[in-house]
Amino acid sequence: MSPRIKKLIATLVLVLLVAVYAIVSTTIAVARLAESGPLVHLLYFFVGGLLWVVPAMFLIRWAERKPR
Repeated sequence: MSPRIKKLIATLVLVLLVAVYAIVSTTIAVARLAESGPLVHLLYFFVGGLLWVVPAMFLIRWAERKPR
């Protein structure tokens, strides 16, 4: 697969990943954290804000890998 196609696929999947992750993360926050204090909200959104980086890192690494 050409590097150009891999980067296009990775870009589209990354945009989809971030959009779905944001919707799911916000839905969970609204459903579960309504009665929680501000410190719990801060911790949830801090961890949740960084958690999407893990699959994105693997996706970017795959897109930047040299063809065989």
